[in-house]
Amino acid sequence: MIVGLIVNPVAGLGGAVALKGSDGPDIQARALALGAVPRAAERAAAALRALRARRPDVLVRTVAGPMGEDSARAAGVPYRVAHRPAATSASTGAASTGAASTGAADTRAAVAALGDVDLLLFAGGDGTARDVLDAAPRPPVLGVPAGVKVYSGCFALSPAAAGATVAGFDGRTVDAEVVDLDEEGHRAGLVGARLYGTLRVPAARDRLSGRKTGSSAAPPGSAESIARAVVAGMRPGTAYALGPGATTLAVGRALGLALTPLGVDVVRDGALLAPDVTEQRLHAIAMSQVTHGVLSVIGGQGFVIGRGNQQFSPRVLAALAGVVVLATQQKLAALGGRPLLVDSGDPRADAAFEGHVRVVTGHRESVLYRISSASEELS
Repeated sequence: MIVGLIVNPVAGLGGAVALKGSDGPDIQARALALGAVPRAAERAAAALRALRARRPDVLVRTVAGPMGEDSARAAGVPYRVAHRPAATSASTGAASTGAASTGAADTRAAVAALGDVDLLLFAGGDGTARDVLDAAPRPPVLGVPAGVKVYSGCFALSPAAAGATVAGFDGRTVDAEVVDLDEEGHRAGLVGARLYGTLRVPAARDRLSGRKTGSSAAPPGSAESIARAVVAGMRPGTAYALGPGATTLAVGRALGLALTPLGVDVVRDGALLAPDVTEQRLHAIAMSQVTHGVLSVIGGQGFVIGRGNQQFSPRVLAALAGVVVLATQQKLAALGGRPLLVDSGDPRADAAFEGHVRVVTGHRESVLYRISSASEELS
């Protein structure tokens, strides 16, 4: 089995440092200056380990350096370098990770160079998926989720799920949508995903994250009803870290506060304690006082942690006194019985959520719902 691998080494840089994306050299440089740590290479290596555990005969063809070779070497899989990226100027969207500078043009060139593999793995987010789509790949593809935004349907649930899916690939494919947000509008709170096209992916829907869907189907007042329940349950002297989402924004309105759209804000005793926090700031708060996380469910996907809220890192989750999960009844029903998912990047942290969680669905309304590590949903 010959598998291609492309890694976007700057994918996900902006998440933990509250930049809400990683597109563009200025944002990438800012993220690195704020202490962001590249994570795409590690997640690509995790996918390769899961693949080789099931298919020892696999051979990886990849791109030199941080665009794939480093991950293949770290995973201990047999590999061959089939492409070396050209030097990329800042005008094409390059950014330095300390090892090399790569950009969208390099991703597109790598897709063209790896056109003769059985399946092409790429590690990144929605922006990387767009670059792969633009290059019109010949083989089927599968995304390893490593970006801040992972709303497209061409990604596996987790790196481990990506490896397992590739190992079991039997040639059957389905079309998966590629969507992306305008990051400048995203940072300003203007949420609206645009459909760019479709990519052929393995026909393994139980291991694919699916496309994010909105909350337009929820009856008017649903979010406000949930918000009233959350505010009524807040304890004096306790901090609450409100994750991104329309439902948590409603909690802010119920408190009379204007929260950061798509950011993480910390409130205490009805007042804003810390707006738009980074992972580092959130960890400091959680270590210094009793803090609860308030997180909404991503429609259509079911993710609670690991998609657009990377400020809730494994160490932050360990420091929290508890987590409150919010979702409308319509959003839960749309999951069709599939579990809520956690993908923090640390299997041990994810495993701590295994079981059932109480989901607030309205004022004086809640349900117990199954929650699982995204890496465990491999059946």
